[in-house]
Amino acid sequence: GKEVSYNNILDIDAACRLIQDFSEPTFAIMKHNNSCGLASRKTIQQAYEAAFACDPKSAFGGVLIANRELDEATAESMNSLFFEIIIAPEFSDKALEILKSKKNRIILKQKQNPSYNLKIKSALNGQLVQEDDKSVETRNDWKLVTESAPNEETKLDLEFGIIAVKHLKSNGIALVKNQQLIGMGCGQVSRIDALEHAIKKSIEFGFDLNGAIMASDAFFPFADCVEIAHRAGIIAVAQPGGSMKDQDSIDYCNTNKLAMVLTGVRHFNH
Repeated sequence: GKEVSYNNILDIDAACRLIQDFSEPTFAIMKHNNSCGLASRKTIQQAYEAAFACDPKSAFGGVLIANRELDEATAESMNSLFFEIIIAPEFSDKALEILKSKKNRIILKQKQNPSYNLKIKSALNGQLVQEDDKSVETRNDWKLVTESAPNEETKLDLEFGIIAVKHLKSNGIALVKNQQLIGMGCGQVSRIDALEHAIKKSIEFGFDLNGAIMASDAFFPFADCVEIAHRAGIIAVAQPGGSMKDQDSIDYCNTNKLAMVLTGVRHFNH
């Protein structure tokens, strides 16, 4: 394909950092360092189709990544889509033949996961340095703070949503159902804006939010986000916690039989 550009490298890095947090067959579609499509399924073809369905409009011109070998069936499924880059750990011969039919596509074989201890940015005529964020909060790390507890299916969606929102630009909201990102809001100046955008995207592409979960990058100083999510059909919430008014959101969840878990970590992706 074409020569890899500066912006391509940033998108490739974001894609590889996201995908390494998943162990199940998972497919992601990235735009501007954020996932507009993300799903885990039994096969990588099913994962691609579910990821594409998240937001078919934004998938155009995206960076695609899989954490399993890309086979012929998956390559056929995606061949009609215009995308810049496809990344996978392996490609079957037939898949490569199909993908190479569009000469400008960049096809990358991922040999290892990105790994570095420090994150460095230029700032104020110097450099801003912090430890790299390798944290992933699973059910063993959560604190259940409501009377209602999530069932096994909902726990899987909460774990999926926590990873998804970790890799969205802050303020970020991930709406997840059946291990599929069905709505997302990212890089918003208000957590309410992020949630309303996520709900709008979900409705635009025909998803039913009843039974879905919400994972939030921000904690809730008021119960407003939980109220908005509940009205949309959300049944469980994951958020960092740490607000002086955490109890307001917890009380709302208890009154309306929602489950809420606190992760204790805000990734604050900037």
